[in-house]
Amino acid sequence: MGAQDARGLRTGLGVSETGPRLRDAEGEKRAPEASDAGERAAGEQNAPVRVAVLFVGNKLMLDDGVGPAAYEEMLERYELPPNVDAFDLGCLSLDMIEAVRDYDVLLTVDAVDGTGAQPGTVLRFAPDAMARHAGATASLHDLKLVDLFDAALLLGYEAEGLCLGVQVENASPAVATIGLTPKVHEALPLLVDTVAGELARIGAPPKRRL
Repeated sequence: MGAQDARGLRTGLGVSETGPRLRDAEGEKRAPEASDAGERAAGEQNAPVRVAVLFVGNKLMLDDGVGPAAYEEMLERYELPPNVDAFDLGCLSLDMIEAVRDYDVLLTVDAVDGTGAQPGTVLRFAPDAMARHAGATASLHDLKLVDLFDAALLLGYEAEGLCLGVQVENASPAVATIGLTPKVHEALPLLVDTVAGELARIGAPPKRRL
């Protein structure tokens, strides 16, 4: 099944009916093409678009660790171009405010919940779309990308943003647990390939390792 939103099916990454799936956040408009922002930034500065990929999550809390797991998988499977930097953040914080100044595009990869999708579903959000969800219905972390952008804007910093999330099955184990539930683990290749696809669309394609 390809990319899916509330209106039905669209052509997208091919996956089986029972396997991982990619969709836009239900009820939200599809995010503007990040390539538009990348092309504008590159054209204005006559330089390659600068991209930061922020992998967010706590690897000690089962599915909340999908961001760090995707970070490791990304670096294992792909070689990033010089204008792309990947960060294994733990939790997104205002410490990253300088990134809004230093990069043209910020892409976050995070665990999400309360979306109504099956565990392991990969979803694409615009930052403000994720912010309209309250509490555990979007990012599992208190600070969302749009909050970071809002704070940076007060300092005169601007960047484009996009959020990729994976619907969790269990991100609150009774005790600290490293690993992912089976459906979320199965979604890792799709998630990483989706990140690679987004990078390619903004003019910064990674190279698949042999």
